[in-house]
Amino acid sequence: MSMNQQGRPTNAGKTTDSSASESALLPSEPLLFEIGSKDHTGVDLPDVKPFNHRLGAFKRTTPLELPGLSEPETMRHYVRLSRLNYSIDSGLYPLGSCTMKHNPRLNEKMARLPGFSQIHPLQPVSTVGGAIEALSELARWLMKLTRTSAVAMSPKAGAHGELCGMMAIRAAHLEKGEGNRSIVLVPESAHGTNPATAAFLGYKVKAIPAKADGTVDISAVEDALSPDVAAIMLTNPNTCGLFEPDVKKIADAIHAAGAYFYCDGANFNAIMGVVCPGDLGIDAMHINLHKTFSTPHGGGGPGAGPVVLSKALAPFTPVPFIRETASGSELVEHVGESKSFGRLTAFHGQMGMFTRALTYMLSHGGDGLAQAAKDAVLNANYLKARLSELFSMPYGEQFCMHEVLCDDDFLKGTGVTTLDFSKAMIDEGYHPMTMYFPLVVHGAMLIEPTESESLKELDRFADTMLELARAAHAGEVERFTSAPTKAPLRRLDETGAARNPKLKWTKE
Repeated sequence: MSMNQQGRPTNAGKTTDSSASESALLPSEPLLFEIGSKDHTGVDLPDVKPFNHRLGAFKRTTPLELPGLSEPETMRHYVRLSRLNYSIDSGLYPLGSCTMKHNPRLNEKMARLPGFSQIHPLQPVSTVGGAIEALSELARWLMKLTRTSAVAMSPKAGAHGELCGMMAIRAAHLEKGEGNRSIVLVPESAHGTNPATAAFLGYKVKAIPAKADGTVDISAVEDALSPDVAAIMLTNPNTCGLFEPDVKKIADAIHAAGAYFYCDGANFNAIMGVVCPGDLGIDAMHINLHKTFSTPHGGGGPGAGPVVLSKALAPFTPVPFIRETASGSELVEHVGESKSFGRLTAFHGQMGMFTRALTYMLSHGGDGLAQAAKDAVLNANYLKARLSELFSMPYGEQFCMHEVLCDDDFLKGTGVTTLDFSKAMIDEGYHPMTMYFPLVVHGAMLIEPTESESLKELDRFADTMLELARAAHAGEVERFTSAPTKAPLRRLDETGAARNPKLKWTKE
């Protein structure tokens, strides 16, 4: 056994990679703790000299016991993990309401410029003039696209943006001496974060039903209005993939009652550059940069959810915000004499996300953004037309916006559920679409192709979906109930995993 300079055995001559002998293309990859060993090391480190720590009671009392691996072993481990992921770079990502569009590499190049990627939120403002100008330009684009008067750039994502908008609404009511307004109207088809945000702020949530065509019932909105109503939180296009035809009438009714209109902007990708939400009467709306403006989701993130505000709510914009002066853009970090409701988060936001989004906007221009939205709607309606051959669609008689909504009626009598169908898609090489959402549709399947996909890719996806539907009707139940069979892991208990997550590895 070979030894390193510290007298610890190395991994030379010992096989620890449990996947090395497996012939499958994507074998199950063990954890680093299962591959490596605390008794081995891949590097030589000098002994730590005595020093006075300042950890107090937080000093570790047990060994760290990190596994030792060589550089090739470590690199191969993470590369193998990356092959287990499904990404927008490997195929169509049909998650409805998520807008999993292509992330242009030019955006990444710009985000990695030292002036953007290597700045620190606590360095002197005088040294980040270029970053502030980029933020100001992005803010200008967002306000122009939505025809609004102000924008809060600091919210980190959609739900955080909802919190920001509703806090601005609450501040406006308090300033008018109307703190008694305690009710927020939320359509039944809303994103779950809408009622959660309202409840988090102490509001009572009143559900608004939809009409048979999947859109909000304006008469129900009017019946629910009272001096106690603070706002409505409405998504447009809505979560059924439909544009709300009465949105302007709803806004007018809300304003006549002294309330405000919060619009969930998660589906802005369907209308950017085509419809200005400000013209529809919205007072606040979050915009998911990680959806509409091509900044990465998840591990490629983090997200960003700027909130645009109407003239009525602009004075309550949280700090920090950028103000235009005669000498240029100025970063306002303290409330001062303004009516700002305060600070929502410590720093301005995610510089990388801002840079990527601005690059996307400048690359497309206003006409290009509008064309992207139109292409997203076209792609969704093409898929809708292809799938309508066998799939059941609750609002199939209407053109959809950017996503196609199916229900499980076409699976009745087959013994196959929406979950089974989605698992079978994994065996065909596709990530499942959004399942069981929106809740107003039984067994919902929400599919959003985005504008990124070519006709060839749309047809390939549609052909796969139709073939699966035919298999279900042909009685191939086992193919669905046992799926996935070609993935590294088989059918998992998602509910059990969510309720009892294992957050720490322990040796069994």
